[in-house]
Amino acid sequence: MNNPLPLSEWLNAPRPDDTPVAWLDDHIWTLGQLRHDVSALTQTLRQQDGERWALCFENSYLFIVALLASLHAGKTPVIPGHSRVSLLEEQQALFCGVLSDQTLNYPGRLFVVNSARRCVDGFVPLPPVAASSFVELFTSGSTGSPRRIVKPIASLDREAVMLATRFGERLNGCRVVASVVPQHLYGLTFRIFLPMSLGLPLHAAMLYYAEQLAALPHDHRYIFISSPAFLKRLDTQLSPPPVAMLLSAGGMLPWDEVTATHRWMNVWPDEIYGSTETGVLAWRHHQQESIPWLPFPGVAFRLEGETCRVTSPLIHQAEGLLLDDILHFDDNGLFSIAGRRGRVVKIEEKRISLTEIEQRLLELDGIREAAALPVARGGRQGIGVLLVLSDDARQRIREQGNKAQEFAWRRALLPWLEPVAVPRYWRIIDEMPVNSMNKRVYAQLQELFHENP
Repeated sequence: MNNPLPLSEWLNAPRPDDTPVAWLDDHIWTLGQLRHDVSALTQTLRQQDGERWALCFENSYLFIVALLASLHAGKTPVIPGHSRVSLLEEQQALFCGVLSDQTLNYPGRLFVVNSARRCVDGFVPLPPVAASSFVELFTSGSTGSPRRIVKPIASLDREAVMLATRFGERLNGCRVVASVVPQHLYGLTFRIFLPMSLGLPLHAAMLYYAEQLAALPHDHRYIFISSPAFLKRLDTQLSPPPVAMLLSAGGMLPWDEVTATHRWMNVWPDEIYGSTETGVLAWRHHQQESIPWLPFPGVAFRLEGETCRVTSPLIHQAEGLLLDDILHFDDNGLFSIAGRRGRVVKIEEKRISLTEIEQRLLELDGIREAAALPVARGGRQGIGVLLVLSDDARQRIREQGNKAQEFAWRRALLPWLEPVAVPRYWRIIDEMPVNSMNKRVYAQLQELFHENP
């Protein structure tokens, strides 16, 4: 396998213009097309004031155009993790403008990025990407406010090298398809950086349904970048796709889904463990029920009481980072994951801030107190909330009924929260139980929630 190209050489390396970069339906974007599109957008951005530009895209090819143009223009790409106008307006202080492939109803500066769909000869090398360049991502913090994560381009390049070294020849000759967006680090790393660094063509659209996966043409081999949330919904009655390698991250893949996926695709999944803050930390080739996780080279874990600290070539803090997960290690340094701490939970592989849900609820008329917690029902996990209401709000519920009020609350929350973060289960209580220190005891809240299943 060729050495992975760093981002600074994605356009400037001596590769033919007709090298395929991405495809969508019957259209193929080539390296020559990418060079032209990036050059045009770079010129536009160099004429604009402001250093920080939010990238809000569904099309991965156009995302790459915006990412490269921002960096070659000396700007900072900001990846907010969504394209919801309500949140973009609320987060305007984080960036000076938005780049998108959609005509968003956004009141600030917005450039809609498209492709000229033609290849121009005589590519003129662009201004170099500064060695100190970085992208910014945002993820749910324990306070409920978006938490800013700085990812140096050098670190993302290093991560692509680590992955290429681990998976090596298995990637050769494959195309990359995905059911995850490039708006989060997993998608950014595996759906953008890994294929671009290795010259693997990538699918510009996201796969939402198993039918789309099954419909992939059989004249190519594919790497499928996915998550447990997608794999749990597979329809194994469909014709199996020609997937040569399956990668899953964002949460642990249950053994039942592993075996069902293997029976359908005839491939055992490779699972990735990591986070936005840390990058990739460990992996496992999941072909046995209780197989442990193996750290990537250079990754070291150290237990500090009940918490675990990790250092890695991808973590620029010399002291490393504390993990939210509870890890159990064996004598060989391999580990299993026993759960998560704190006020951030994972629902369908999305990190959900319980604090943010509570804050959004408290902004609604008539809600005086709110407690959010994960609730498991019928093998599925969702968000449940306990609410203390004002007298007026209680009167409205008596007049309109619980279902009508719950529907109104859900509708009010949707502009602000991920769909899986909108509460599924609601309980109205007279007062929020607390202990002698006036602190909520969440085990007690769980018991109260389940009194009326």
